[in-house]
Amino acid sequence: MSDWTHRHVLDLAAFSLSDFATVLELAQRFRAMPTSGARKLPALQGRLVTTLFFEPSTRTRSSFELAARRLSADVVSFTPGSSSLSKGESLLDTVRTYVAMGAELLVVRHRATAVPQQLAEALDAAGESVAVLNGGDGLHSHPSQGLLDLFTLARHFAPDAPAPEALRGRRIVIVGDVLHSRVARSNLWALTACGAEVVLCGPPTLVPEAFADFVAAPPPGQARDPVTARGLVRIERDLDTALAGADAVMTLRLQQERMQQNLLTSLDGYHRRYGLTHGRLAACGRPVPVLHPGPVNRGVEMSGALLDDPAVSLVEEQVRNGIPIRMALLYLLQSSLNPSSKRP
Repeated sequence: MSDWTHRHVLDLAAFSLSDFATVLELAQRFRAMPTSGARKLPALQGRLVTTLFFEPSTRTRSSFELAARRLSADVVSFTPGSSSLSKGESLLDTVRTYVAMGAELLVVRHRATAVPQQLAEALDAAGESVAVLNGGDGLHSHPSQGLLDLFTLARHFAPDAPAPEALRGRRIVIVGDVLHSRVARSNLWALTACGAEVVLCGPPTLVPEAFADFVAAPPPGQARDPVTARGLVRIERDLDTALAGADAVMTLRLQQERMQQNLLTSLDGYHRRYGLTHGRLAACGRPVPVLHPGPVNRGVEMSGALLDDPAVSLVEEQVRNGIPIRMALLYLLQSSLNPSSKRP
């Protein structure tokens, strides 16, 4: 893992193909650990991991905390409602309080874009030996979800050797509210880096044409794209056309407020046009896996029968894979810290 150069993990746009390979290789090792008996590794023993979630989360927060504990880290969870934020303390001062108490790995989730990056920059400027991992920020990025989705697909296509090469030339369809999805953005960077073709499908209000050029250039503030040859991104409005020849399909959660914002006329109408069912998947021409970052609105993004079908649905597998992926990220980030900062 000597080629790992990231002090923080904030956006998958900064990942090279080698970075993706490193994370998947480590995750596969951690995935192979026994699920009973002595399950802890001493890799993070003496380290303090703090999860600072300024918006609700079930899967991400729980799996990060489980991942940290399986690596023998100490874990502290931040709860906004019972913190000094309610007394006027700034977000940065809250974070620095945890750093002063010994936190070295910070998992930060916030409803505003760029908060994890701003915290990372402030802590770096202060000379703190701390790693920040973005647990989801605004509509911007959700790196660990993008990586666990990639890992889930790689394991499906190449169970014995889940590597980026398993996605090369694959056609992955992403259906739903791409505009408001940080998960979709992270998947676009991850999947195209591995050579997949990504087909985005949904109404223009939720999948604007501009997304066809999403990975054409690195995001603002990033000097270059570390991936020399990315897969293509294209947009298709008709779901049956999008599904033709697909190798996998990912649906995205549709929030009720999209109707209030006049982005949709009705949820029933959306399901008729873009909802997945067993019958709809026949357009793929062969059996293909279905993914969803969760939580799922049954009968909207997909039928309950499809969600519960283990022959098709990889949704529970995604949840399982969240732990080894997050173990891999925590392991790699702790290696970037100053060794002298590790607590005895």
